[in-house]
Amino acid sequence: MDGEALMLGTRHPFTHALYERDGEGNILVTETDGRWGRFRKNGQWIEGEVREADPHLCGWVGGPVIGNHRLVDQQQTRRQDA
Repeated sequence: MDGEALMLGTRHPFTHALYERDGEGNILVTETDGRWGRFRKNGQWIEGEVREADPHLCGWVGGPVIGNHRLVDQQQTRRQDA
């Protein structure tokens, strides 16, 4: 990933459109044919040719990124035991 921006997202299970964070708090939806649209976390359209998006998936992709609580807890426990 040298020089590439890390995008956080997932594909829609039915349409296979790619839902990604755009780095500005919005969701970039790219259809399989290359058309795209930019949406708010609530699914409201901002710009682009694609004017409809799954609001639930927008909220999920745009939500907080939380580390795996089990891994975090194990690492903290090991440090405390040492």
